[in-house]
Amino acid sequence: MKHDVFKIDGTKSGNQVELSDNIFGIEPNEHVMYLAVKSYLANQRQGTHKTKERNEVRGGGKKPWRQKGRGGARAGTSRSPLWVGGGRIFGPKPRDYSEKLNKKVKSLARKSALSLKTKTNNIVVLEDFNFDEIKTRQFSKIVDAFEAKDKKLLLLTNGTLEKVYKSGRNIPNVQILEANKASTYDLLNNQVLFIQQSAIELLQSTFN
Repeated sequence: MKHDVFKIDGTKSGNQVELSDNIFGIEPNEHVMYLAVKSYLANQRQGTHKTKERNEVRGGGKKPWRQKGRGGARAGTSRSPLWVGGGRIFGPKPRDYSEKLNKKVKSLARKSALSLKTKTNNIVVLEDFNFDEIKTRQFSKIVDAFEAKDKKLLLLTNGTLEKVYKSGRNIPNVQILEANKASTYDLLNNQVLFIQQSAIELLQSTFN
């Protein structure tokens, strides 16, 4: 399919780029996208949570009071989970939350995300650009040109553009990634997806 290419000032350049129907034109598979996002978020968890159980809490070796004769409940240790300073009952332990997906599922999920963005007209293809210096103002002009100031946006670039990245990283709701490193979560977690023209080929090559 053909897609218009825009200049960074928000106007059409008059050129068009070819988007692969096998990547940008399939029927989005919602369940596969759900699995990919779920896996991505699970893999971000460290799983280092830990609380001390009864046998790990310091102290409590001495019986607080005699077994009988006080009129109260018997107690064998001051580190019972029922007491302040005691252990935690069934507390969290370190664990691995990571979830694995096979390559075909991951690939289909990314294709579905790109097709969904195309279907909802939330993809903007930009002419290749770079900055001579690091200036947040320069990137802000691009955002304003497309009336995306209050929207969450992702820019996919062809390779590492350090000056572009550093110019946009301080702007709220803006994320800049190399096209071949964007996950399904990254592709979906925005309202507008900007892709540099030369990044289209890089993005499509990741599916071969």
